[in-house]
Amino acid sequence: MPLRSKYLFIASMDVDPAREALFNEVYNTEHCPLLSRVPGVVSVTRFETQKLTMIMGGETRTIVMENEPKHHALYELEGPEVLTSPGWAEAVDQGRWPGQVRPYTRNRRHVLLRMTYPEA
Repeated sequence: MPLRSKYLFIASMDVDPAREALFNEVYNTEHCPLLSRVPGVVSVTRFETQKLTMIMGGETRTIVMENEPKHHALYELEGPEVLTSPGWAEAVDQGRWPGQVRPYTRNRRHVLLRMTYPEA
């Protein structure tokens, strides 16, 4: 995935199994579309953690990360100030997310990354 900006915000979490269908529906049809319209948000993409088996040092290894969240949303941003903007503040609390989804999430992790290669 070629990045178009220097910043990547990653929001990761788990959700109560009984709420997973609602979580995915709201995330895909409301939450991501709302946040993608915030000025300074370049793109929004979601992923789910998968089993990882790879060759390293000449041997095949399965890598297990304990307590790694299942769900990950990647937000490509023009800059870190997007996360404290009025547009972000409004969008992050719209729709069903704050009342019907967020209370049932856990193991939340938020990471802001700045691109270091290639140099821009």
